Amino acid sequence: MIKQSIYKLYSDEYFMNEALKEARKALEKDEVPIGAVVVIENRIIARAHNLTETLNDVTAHAEMQAFTAASDYLGGKYLKECILFVTLEPCIMCAGAAFWTQLGKLVYGADDKKRGYMLIQEKLLHPKTEVVSGILSEQSVIFIKKFFEKKR
Repeated sequence: MIKQSIYKLYSDEYFMNEALKEARKALEKDEVPIGAVVVIENRIIARAHNLTETLNDVTAHAEMQAFTAASDYLGGKYLKECILFVTLEPCIMCAGAAFWTQLGKLVYGADDKKRGYMLIQEKLLHPKTEVVSGILSEQSVIFIKKFFEKKR
């Protein structure tokens, strides 16, 4: 069981905790437990988690779902003023999508040493996208380990 903590309102930890809630939903659906939220002006405008099994769609990653929901909410495809909080380092596909949305800031929890975008090239993101990593990474790793232990 992951212990719930109280974080300072509107901090990176606060919003990452919200992304972890989405990861928990994915875990409950037997999806790879990755969660994401998109924030603008300290307001969550999109929540998402992996749905690749549910939708039978390999592109239904948490980030992709969050980008679509945020774009729908804003009525436009660019997320220049937005922050994506995601529990695991985005893959190459999701980093590419973040580039095309012109995402303002990316905050992620755990590194993905097997499939994360940093394995290829940091420049996959838009040049103006700010990146912060390692936020609540331990909690993110717990979900992922729990999921894959069940699979073995």
